[in-house]
Amino acid sequence: MRVLVAEDKPRMARLLQRAFQSEGYAVSLAFDGDQALAMGMAGGLDVMVLDVMLPRRDGFDVIQNLRAAKQTVPTIMVTARDAMSDVVRGLDAGADDYLTKPFALDVLLARVRALSRRGPANYPADLRFEDLSLDRRTHELRRGGRVASLTRIEYMLLETLMRRAGCIVPRDTLVEAGWGGGAEVSDGTLYVFIRSLRVKIAQAGELQLLHTARGIGYTMRTEAP
Repeated sequence: MRVLVAEDKPRMARLLQRAFQSEGYAVSLAFDGDQALAMGMAGGLDVMVLDVMLPRRDGFDVIQNLRAAKQTVPTIMVTARDAMSDVVRGLDAGADDYLTKPFALDVLLARVRALSRRGPANYPADLRFEDLSLDRRTHELRRGGRVASLTRIEYMLLETLMRRAGCIVPRDTLVEAGWGGGAEVSDGTLYVFIRSLRVKIAQAGELQLLHTARGIGYTMRTEAP
């Protein structure tokens, strides 16, 4: 598996390179945003680890350009900028996951494994709940004649919720579906993804179908629990 690490600090870049190589990954390095964008556009990557604060072109701009060009390489953004607005901006730009510094290498490796693993293949191509449908082939949400693309984690969360529509899905079940077993994911991080899904599920005049079951998890219903 080929991983691109886009990090402008050589010492950190080499540390990450050695960590991924020890796990059997082939690792390429990019030290600025222009390099990261060019290597992402070239294709052939399985995962990109993208720092936000890069010279010449920041990580937000890199991921926006990649997604505009239909490059779907799974991407985890890593940065010291931990404000909720930065997390939301990264996810809205098209990142699949967001990890704030400092972080444990084991956590980053676990997140990358989760991004690169294949989802289950034993479900029908389209999942439906009320007038909402989820296309498992394209990772697109469809409702009322509109189409919204989902990040990998958004897709895994929504698939889990739609398969259990009408039931409350515990927080731990959603974390395992999105990030893998044993992942350390804060309530705030999960909430950011749920918030993003809610915006894509229901726009002006549409009934919200994704609700919070306080203290337990989340559920797909026509009315709040």
